[in-house]
Amino acid sequence: MSTLNPKVLRWARETAGLSLAEAAQALNCRLSTLAAIEDGQRQPSRPLLLRMAKHYRRSLLSLYLTAPPERGDRGQDFRTLPPGQSVEDEAVLDALIRDLKARQGLVRAIVEEEEAAAPLSFVGSLDMKSGIGTVVQSIRQTLKAELSQYRSQADYDGAFGFLRDRAEAAGIFVLLVGNLGSHHSAIPVELFRGFVIADKYAPFVVINDQDAHPAWTFTLLHELAHLWLGTTGISGGRAEREIEQFCNDVAGEFLLPREEVRDLSVGDSTPQSLAVDLITDFARARLVSRAMVTYKLLRTRKISWDTWRQLDSTFRAVSQQERERFKAQQRKSDGGPSYYVTRRHRVGKALLKLVYRTMDAGNLSPARAALVLGVRPRSVYPLLAPISLIRAPRGLGPT
Repeated sequence: MSTLNPKVLRWARETAGLSLAEAAQALNCRLSTLAAIEDGQRQPSRPLLLRMAKHYRRSLLSLYLTAPPERGDRGQDFRTLPPGQSVEDEAVLDALIRDLKARQGLVRAIVEEEEAAAPLSFVGSLDMKSGIGTVVQSIRQTLKAELSQYRSQADYDGAFGFLRDRAEAAGIFVLLVGNLGSHHSAIPVELFRGFVIADKYAPFVVINDQDAHPAWTFTLLHELAHLWLGTTGISGGRAEREIEQFCNDVAGEFLLPREEVRDLSVGDSTPQSLAVDLITDFARARLVSRAMVTYKLLRTRKISWDTWRQLDSTFRAVSQQERERFKAQQRKSDGGPSYYVTRRHRVGKALLKLVYRTMDAGNLSPARAALVLGVRPRSVYPLLAPISLIRAPRGLGPT
């Protein structure tokens, strides 16, 4: 086991709001033992370390940091949150971001050690003054992804997989993460929709997989826009900030050009039930989300702010109902993708192949690989076994 920095263990305890005595009681260990560990006189056992991760509300990976992280490690917070967000949810989100940044740091170190490593020129290459169209065109050219190719996919999963594959081929790691490893720590979409680390060697785009599948592609493109702007940070809640509206407009223009929205006969005077049906059909035909179509109607001034709020609220409620029905179906069924199939899809081909390649060359231990992949060491080899057959599975969520 790697030597742990006692300062990191003390930082983890203190930021969890626990005194030394309270932590010792929660961890079921002697006060003198915990004090000795934090003084650097001894190392914790593996079982004790696992209990620390649980009671300190930290990922196991974060306890292996070489030093306590500086404050503000989320990057920029682009969110405009609804009132009443719980402190507990924010704590879980902090733990998730710390885990992702630690994993990204390990990935960057691996990438930089490879002989062919070179900085990615598109990261931070443009700004909002460049204009929406310029950013859209640059993303298209870099990903080599045309709208006709996107729409030729069979369904929402295939469409997302197409863009994700193109992004990963360009050097971007795309992960689907919405909890700390169990459904008990699931993070609401309203709190966290996407996260991006704008690094020139190992850029990370993270999408909350608690969201409905049609929204994944929009979030991916929104975070890619942040990447092109060179802005690391977290997105969620309402898009009220200028940069969030800009990134939304980039994603919207990429998936649904402005001129196409003019063909949709929806306005403020359209009965809501009819508007819902028209938007639903329009969205499915183009493999985009209903929320995105509604947002484009607002941005092109075909509907007012009040109409948009009513429709957006309706579609959010419908999406939530669909997610709940899907979860209920999964609980009743013994079928569906296995743990490893699902985990491979969440981690992404790019990260799996990087770990496989590095382990095969003898430059990465299974324990370190587990930290990068966000799994237990015993899961590394089964996860990497069918490396040549990795593909997006069906039946992972509602559409």
